[in-house]
Amino acid sequence: MKRGYRIGLVAAAALIVPSSAEAADPAGALDKADSLLLIVSSALVLFMTLPGLALFYGGLVRAKNFLSVLMQCFALAALVSILWFLAGYSLVFRGAGAFIGDLSALGLGGLEPLRAGLTVPENVFALYEMTFAIITPALIVGAIPERVRFGWFMLFSALWLMLVYAPVAHWIWGGGWLARRGVLDFAGGLVVHTTAGVAALAVAIMIGSRKGFPHAMIPPHAPPMTLIGAGMLWVGWFGFNGGSAMTADQSAGAALLATHLAASAAALAWAAAEYLKIGKPTSIGIATGAIAGLATITPAAGYVSPAGAVAIGISGALVCFTAVLGVKQRFKVDDTLDVFAVHGVGGMLGSLLLAFFATSALGGAGLRGRDGAHQLLLQGEAVVAVALWSAAMTVIAARAAALVMPMRVDAEQEHDGLDLSLHGERAYEFD
Repeated sequence: MKRGYRIGLVAAAALIVPSSAEAADPAGALDKADSLLLIVSSALVLFMTLPGLALFYGGLVRAKNFLSVLMQCFALAALVSILWFLAGYSLVFRGAGAFIGDLSALGLGGLEPLRAGLTVPENVFALYEMTFAIITPALIVGAIPERVRFGWFMLFSALWLMLVYAPVAHWIWGGGWLARRGVLDFAGGLVVHTTAGVAALAVAIMIGSRKGFPHAMIPPHAPPMTLIGAGMLWVGWFGFNGGSAMTADQSAGAALLATHLAASAAALAWAAAEYLKIGKPTSIGIATGAIAGLATITPAAGYVSPAGAVAIGISGALVCFTAVLGVKQRFKVDDTLDVFAVHGVGGMLGSLLLAFFATSALGGAGLRGRDGAHQLLLQGEAVVAVALWSAAMTVIAARAAALVMPMRVDAEQEHDGLDLSLHGERAYEFD
């Protein structure tokens, strides 16, 4: 399980029953195996954005907008890294404020040889957390491709990182008010998937639908690329969830096993649901199902048994499958690549389900001093608080960025495709 500030205050950490290995290996001395775990996991989580998410999203849009999606993911990786260096890390992981941290590590200055409460250098910890900050706003790319102005999205993402991601990450992982209440989020069901999913829905509503939606068929241009990207995300998720254990022992192994089983169960469940709905399973469907399972297990990966992980994966697939249909068909919201329905709904669902599957009665790590119902209440309060905060701050960030430049390209640019109209390039040239 996560130790030290990565799960909040010591009081919050004490809610989970410690393993015997953790009791025998207290934090306080550098551990090279733990450090290597985070170094490798940092590379894996960055790999999720570049190129995993970029290819997963890029294959789902039309060919004339393929490069624009890759460009947004690539540019976000650079932008968020600099913002994390300047102030993001310090605001999340320094200071004892209930709402936000301080600027004692401005410019990543004054990092300690050992991260407080852990067995890894603070610069390794800061690097690992940077990769989480990178992928979170990158998820929002999938809600508004083919129509968003590049400059507006970069400015919006910078504001969003500071207004949404930094405060919420501090609330839960930096010892803030939700951590003090005992809220659990192993690897980002709330901090990553709920914040990004809710923001994606809000921005999709604000920017409006693509021309022709929902009546015209707008097929993906490269399903094989999407399947490859999904495979990269699946592999990278081992760093996302496994590294979040913060220690190279059986807790990391448990998180990895839960992650893989949930993704496998969800992929099959989504394919089955698709077969019952349309008469055939698709490559896009099975890839989306795997991602839904991964998003749903993320908050619970280190707390549940293998059987619990399978149950969470199946639940995530079926609930997210229903949410995809509801958002687009019932509510007619062009969340183009189903960011809210998969990541937002999956993250919130997993954050609630962990309250039950983490109990010792269901084979989980056990909740010391609390039963599942009490933990469910805490998790529910956190889901509501994080979702409302993300929605409100997303609207503010979007409107503020729109004061500088429009959100949406004009009709001619949208018709020509963003690759050519915004970047002067084409993904494919044919003689």
